[in-house]
Amino acid sequence: MDREHVKGAADKAKGAIKEGAGKLTGDKDLEAEGKMDKAKGSAHNAAGDVKDAARDTADALKK
Repeated sequence: MDREHVKGAADKAKGAIKEGAGKLTGDKDLEAEGKMDKAKGSAHNAAGDVKDAARDTADALKK
């Protein structure tokens, strides 16, 4: 697990908490902010996946 995956997991968790708190309190702004954080976490995970694939390809070419 690289830095991008860790950032992604943290953002997704933070987003889920904010979204849940927003729903619970009726705060649409907080709920939307939570959804944005979750999306940002997904983007970090995707970036981590791309880095992993590039690293795997580079390693395969070295063999």
